[in-house]
Amino acid sequence: MEQVVEMFTNPFLLAGLSGWFVAQVIKTILYAIINKRFDISRLFGDGGMPSGHSATVTSMALLIGLVQGFGSVDFAISFILAVIVCHDATGVRLETEKQAFLITEMVKAFSELTEDKLPEVKLKQFVGHTPIQVLAGITVGIANAFLLYWLMF
Repeated sequence: MEQVVEMFTNPFLLAGLSGWFVAQVIKTILYAIINKRFDISRLFGDGGMPSGHSATVTSMALLIGLVQGFGSVDFAISFILAVIVCHDATGVRLETEKQAFLITEMVKAFSELTEDKLPEVKLKQFVGHTPIQVLAGITVGIANAFLLYWLMF
């Protein structure tokens, strides 16, 4: 039991989790404003503005740097992880999102042109991020880390 309490009071874990949560709440609010409808699935969904992935890893890496030093091995590992996650969000994941959209449109067109029906497969179309969405996530992560540092240390 003590280990569970220790895990959930770990400031670096809290930095990542709270960075993700703040980004997801912002994403859900922005989606509701832009689309004029509330969709709770955006709170847990991928893609969109800001990037929850980028906020998570940035917040954790920066807090580690602030607390343990920017020359620590823990910061080095978390920084490299953050760079990979942010790059992947705008690379492979964004391309996957584009492909899902295109495949969905092709299936619709095929169904309209023929009497044959393709099996319906629901592909996630919110998967990746634009560079601006990643930058916004990084900004959320930075603000979150500084706030936690100020509150906890």
